[in-house]
Amino acid sequence: MPAVRILVAGAAVFLLLACSAAPEQPTTVSPKPVSAEFQRYWYAGKAELSRYQLTQNRYDDLHPGEAVLVFVTEDFLPQQQVKFEGGSSTEQPTSVLKMNQVRRFTTGIYDYSLATSVFTPVAVQQFPRTLKVVTSVQEWCGQTYSQLNLRGARYQLEAHSYFQQEADESRTLEAVVLEDELWARIRLTPRALPLGPLRIIPGTVAARLRHRPLGVEKATATLAPYHGAAFKPAQPGTPLLAYTLLYPDARRTLTIVFEDQFPYLIAGWEDTYSGQMQLGNHTYGKDQQLTTRATRTHTLQSDYWQRHTRPILYCGSI
Repeated sequence: MPAVRILVAGAAVFLLLACSAAPEQPTTVSPKPVSAEFQRYWYAGKAELSRYQLTQNRYDDLHPGEAVLVFVTEDFLPQQQVKFEGGSSTEQPTSVLKMNQVRRFTTGIYDYSLATSVFTPVAVQQFPRTLKVVTSVQEWCGQTYSQLNLRGARYQLEAHSYFQQEADESRTLEAVVLEDELWARIRLTPRALPLGPLRIIPGTVAARLRHRPLGVEKATATLAPYHGAAFKPAQPGTPLLAYTLLYPDARRTLTIVFEDQFPYLIAGWEDTYSGQMQLGNHTYGKDQQLTTRATRTHTLQSDYWQRHTRPILYCGSI
């Protein structure tokens, strides 16, 4: 199937995340020390859309599915932490690189839909930390929701779940590295990724699927050339790098593979962990290591928020 048709087939996913207007031009927001190349790519009035073939670790098995990464710049109010739609405001907006990550897969006869939005300022010197992370999970049993907002030197966590043992949470976490922001950090400043031993807040999706309380954990990060066969660059011959996080206490390893050339396209990722879950006094699943894998199949740039009409389909020949 042609690349465009495959991505159009996922248009419903994109429209769930649609904006009402195009990304603002950088002259309207606080200054950003970025290159002309960055300006041309990320402020051209389009988003970058990438589709991934997904194999998801869940319930002691690997389930086929689809993932989508949407990267787009937009103006953002750093205190209110919402998209700046224009008009008067008591605070100056800043430009963020927003990442929407959507995963859809089926277990048995029912499906999962997971969406994460991450808002990372482009002006990393002025705003060294990601401002906001939101994750929602929908499946036939119910829904969960998690949100992190940067408030001073801490992240405010608000979380809600249909599970009794998780229910409703409101607490703060130390403002350390966020796993969820690493995809955007790769696109912005891959050579500035944190390396070595670090304290990190694991991904909100990973925590939800494993029913682990979200908190600061220890990990070790490495960056090295990728020589495997699972992931390919968009342009043959472009070198790939592998950024790997090893969580010793959680017995989990996350690797994100990306191109070592601007715009640093993400070729895919692997997440290896035991899917065994603990809820209250009950343990569910086997303690076996399985690997979630997302492999990039297509990438295009589009002003998807302007595309609301249904495609016209023709049958037969004209």
